[in-house]
Amino acid sequence: MVLAIDIGNSNVVVALHDGTSWIQVWRLPTIIEAEGPLFYEKRLTDLLLEAGILPRQTPQVIVSSVVPQLTLPFLHITEHLFGEPALKVAPPIYPKLKLKIDRPNEIGTDLLANAVAAHHLYQQDCIVVDFGTALTFTTVTAEGHILGVAIAPGLKTAIASLFQKTAQLPEVPLTLPITPIGKNTEHAIQSGILIGYVGLVRHMLTEIRREVGPQYIAVATGGLSGVLTPLQDDFHHIDPMLTLEGLRIIAETQQL
Repeated sequence: MVLAIDIGNSNVVVALHDGTSWIQVWRLPTIIEAEGPLFYEKRLTDLLLEAGILPRQTPQVIVSSVVPQLTLPFLHITEHLFGEPALKVAPPIYPKLKLKIDRPNEIGTDLLANAVAAHHLYQQDCIVVDFGTALTFTTVTAEGHILGVAIAPGLKTAIASLFQKTAQLPEVPLTLPITPIGKNTEHAIQSGILIGYVGLVRHMLTEIRREVGPQYIAVATGGLSGVLTPLQDDFHHIDPMLTLEGLRIIAETQQL
């Protein structure tokens, strides 16, 4: 059994894999304030007790974090709960992953997990598009070479930025409008961000393929991967669990 913890800028995803499938997936808010560790320890304990994991089972725990303030707290929490240190996704383990990374200290561990999953699952040249706090494009060859990454603000980040940086624009739901011509302020923001991002993603895929080749398949992941419905035919695979799959594969690799 694998307990995967993916600490992101907006959410902390905690998931249990029983060797066949993901049997539990929990999403918690990312809290970097002082009360965060206490919240996570209590919440994680309660969730694992409800799932029947504590105190009977000790899963293999793997932690991926792009939030440095929460990395050590989660390592301490999981070691306290299970009595064994968790596997932290970090450059020392990268040589075992059969991936070529030119600058291992610079790539986010979530993007690394995406690349690992895409390489193992599809074994093709691919572009992984992650719709998260950031919108990222990770280009991976069939041989497992991470060629590079492109990063743009994510959908929620873009909308929140408008809300925070302007006096009169409200924060709006992520609902794709029928028409690009906004009839009111909410509609106008949804049009500019959501319909605009359809064009952004398509253009990025076109430009990346122009450089590396048309054979690269596109794979979508992330919590918001299903929001931009006009893009569904642009992707060969849409897998919201891709990052977790990458963490599971990494955990299994470390057992070899």
